[in-house]
Amino acid sequence: MKKRGVLNSDIAKIIDDLRHTDQIIIADCGLPVPKNVKQIDISLELGTPSFYSVLEVLLKDIAVEKVILAEEMKQNNVDLYQKMDTLFSDIEWVTHEEFKQLSENVKVIIRTGENTPFANVILQSAVVF
Repeated sequence: MKKRGVLNSDIAKIIDDLRHTDQIIIADCGLPVPKNVKQIDISLELGTPSFYSVLEVLLKDIAVEKVILAEEMKQNNVDLYQKMDTLFSDIEWVTHEEFKQLSENVKVIIRTGENTPFANVILQSAVVF
């Protein structure tokens, strides 16, 4: 049995298979999932697990070179915006509509129980060398 790291086998497999420039989304429970994109649903109830707690765990295992967020987060989810702005030095901001279009090309959308607006992020994988 695995002793540390991501225990969810579906998520661990995605992380293991990430290559340079591959993208994944960590999403709130309301983000639509395109039909061609794999969804891993880890939601238990509204708010659990939270978007940010899942992000913190995944960032321990993923090298990230690019972060994409919806502009609407800045005004509609100020607490999360401030956390993301502190966590990441370089954020690409797009409209929520553009974000949903970009979601059509990610490897997976990990659906959390988060129930606050615009709590979604695209993480683009970096290389570690």
